[in-house]
Amino acid sequence: MKADAVFEGGGVKGIALVGALWAAEARGYTWENVAGTSAGAIVASLVAAGYTAAEIKKIMDSLDFRQLKDALVAGRIPVLGPALSIGITNGLYKGNYFEKWLREKLAAKGVRTFGDLIMQQYRNDEQRCYRLRVIAADISRGRMLILPQDIAGYGLKPEKLDVATAVRMSMSIPLFYQPVLWGYKDSKGKRLISYIVDGGILSNYPVWLFDTPGRPGWPTFGFRLVESENPVERTHNISGPISLLSAVVSTMMEAHDRKHISEADFARTIPIPTLGVRTTDFELAKEKREELFRSGVRAAEKFLDNWDFRVYVTRYRSDSPR
Repeated sequence: MKADAVFEGGGVKGIALVGALWAAEARGYTWENVAGTSAGAIVASLVAAGYTAAEIKKIMDSLDFRQLKDALVAGRIPVLGPALSIGITNGLYKGNYFEKWLREKLAAKGVRTFGDLIMQQYRNDEQRCYRLRVIAADISRGRMLILPQDIAGYGLKPEKLDVATAVRMSMSIPLFYQPVLWGYKDSKGKRLISYIVDGGILSNYPVWLFDTPGRPGWPTFGFRLVESENPVERTHNISGPISLLSAVVSTMMEAHDRKHISEADFARTIPIPTLGVRTTDFELAKEKREELFRSGVRAAEKFLDNWDFRVYVTRYRSDSPR
């Protein structure tokens, strides 16, 4: 059974996305187009490259998440290090380890640029011509980026964009990771630099990406990370400008779990409890990782037990013009 998949961002909580993906594939679903933001972009990129959920789980199980915290030299200085790192480079961590890691995983499946993900049957369809789309945010120009297409506005052909770089843009949590600096020329030929960060600050759950007028030929499933039924109260110790900014960013990113979505989008959303895990809990124990994965499995199985595509189309898309 064919379907599109859109994965929400959520840092380490993305492990739960893999569990839900595994359950959907066990029911016979295969993926046409995929998309995501931040951690969701990571999962989507691996799916687009041809990895199954079972393979992705093995990859995640073998990954030491602590290595993703590749601090800069300044960041290693006791006490003052984090503030110096943010002040000098706008991020606690470089993000280089992650980008190299992902590039190697994609290359193992023969994927380097978005040109390797062109779907020939949709070559003239801008929404579907690339198997993968990811969300990032250009905070210099104040705009959301849907990649790869929007990279054309920076003087690069979309098919030439490196997939690992695009995903690195999408998962650049402000203050936590350095933003990706992207040079381009304006209409007058002046050289400018854009700061590109985590797409979750603008659209953490882009379930609408593959929607078109008319009745869809197959479903789009949204994989959304939500708090548990009894969420743990989050508090932040504010002791200065750095901790204040960190609290603002953390609250902004976590708040996406609680935002309202329309009834029509909720009907195609698999809500996955994240068991109190926070976006940047990179020290997560192996047992907790497995709990997250199992949470995703249970959530998808529960959703799919009650899913009926014909009912969805009749209720929410039957009035759309063909």
